[in-house]
Amino acid sequence: MSGIGPSAGIFTALEVAASGLTAERGRMNLIASNLANARTTRGADGQPYRRVEPVLEARSIDAGSFDPILRSLRTVEIVDVRRDDTPGPMVYDPEHPDADPAGYVQMPNVNVVTEMVNLMTASRAYEAGVTSIESLKSMASAALRIGR
Repeated sequence: MSGIGPSAGIFTALEVAASGLTAERGRMNLIASNLANARTTRGADGQPYRRVEPVLEARSIDAGSFDPILRSLRTVEIVDVRRDDTPGPMVYDPEHPDADPAGYVQMPNVNVVTEMVNLMTASRAYEAGVTSIESLKSMASAALRIGR
């Protein structure tokens, strides 16, 4: 059975927490892009902006370990960015340069309220990750003081 020393345990915990911070930061960047383009009716492809969302995946830290705790630990990462092809609302605005012959404009499929809720959730998850890293640093410091 493989044992893990205290420093390996702390570094493993830091790796897990850091992966969460990276994933949440990436998620917040995508949300910011969605919010910034909430009124973009014509992108480079000539179509309205389509919201994007991350695809997250859990990755095993040490799947081959004899230690059941190490085998169960996972990091998280963004493995893909998926475009939401749900059509956006049609808004009547005959003066808009992107209006169709009937005067309707296809708007982006970004719901600002939903994006703000997603942003708050990602922000809270990021804060939780920072708190866990601070706790790990405090525990490592206390362990070093005990060894003196």
